[in-house]
Amino acid sequence: MGFETISIGSLFAITAVLVVIAIEAGYWAGHAVHRHRENEKESAVSTIVSANMALLAFVLAFTFAIVSNLYEARKTLVREDANAIRTAFLRADFLPEPDRGKVAELFAEYVDLRVRMAQGPSPESIRQGLVRSERIHRQLWEMAIAHARTGTNPPIPNLYIPALNEMIRVYALRVDIALETRLPRNIWLVQYTLLVLAMAGFGYQMANAGSRRSWATPCLALSFAVVIALIASLDRPMSGYFTAPQQPMADLQAEIAAAMQSRQRHQDGPGLE
Repeated sequence: MGFETISIGSLFAITAVLVVIAIEAGYWAGHAVHRHRENEKESAVSTIVSANMALLAFVLAFTFAIVSNLYEARKTLVREDANAIRTAFLRADFLPEPDRGKVAELFAEYVDLRVRMAQGPSPESIRQGLVRSERIHRQLWEMAIAHARTGTNPPIPNLYIPALNEMIRVYALRVDIALETRLPRNIWLVQYTLLVLAMAGFGYQMANAGSRRSWATPCLALSFAVVIALIASLDRPMSGYFTAPQQPMADLQAEIAAAMQSRQRHQDGPGLE
């Protein structure tokens, strides 16, 4: 079972339990050691534990910075994607009829599809959406190239094709950032290893100081579990906890729908007079 198959809730619970177990293991290890020899100097143990805690804090901060930057990148790409689609849609007016109407319908379907994918992310719906999106790309590209080769309409190769190419490029970047870019498993391994060692050292320090178990231990476990769950949520955009706002795409969807209605009224107008 891969790490990404573990739900956020399960990861939260596993982390909290792991922290408690590590503290208990360190506490019992400290008692077992001190039965056979004189206690270590508390200052030396405290220094080591503080160093482990600082290292753990550094790794958590480093990891959080990575996933938060990815989240910001996803938000930025939503705006860039909407702008690229809008530009390509507007420049598609350079196409002659009847392809102009066909391309407009493809753009409308494309945006509707992208909005639905963001609203109900599931592996199957995403897979189907990606397949259909790429088919629409091919249809749009083939129609643009077919008209560009005729050489009868210069704005098509000069304006429409670069806009279409930019739209496809931003799409590929969004797919890469949202679906394929994840924290490496080695970072998760290092993070959990340091967490266990630091918590075990904390329990060892309590035993060395002659302290009884503290009721604050569950609070510490929950605090670290929250941070780990937050990092995992930011790393998994499809989890639904931290989804990049899709308002730019929703606005574009409304714009294209209004443009299609206006186009339909102009087509139906002469026949109604």
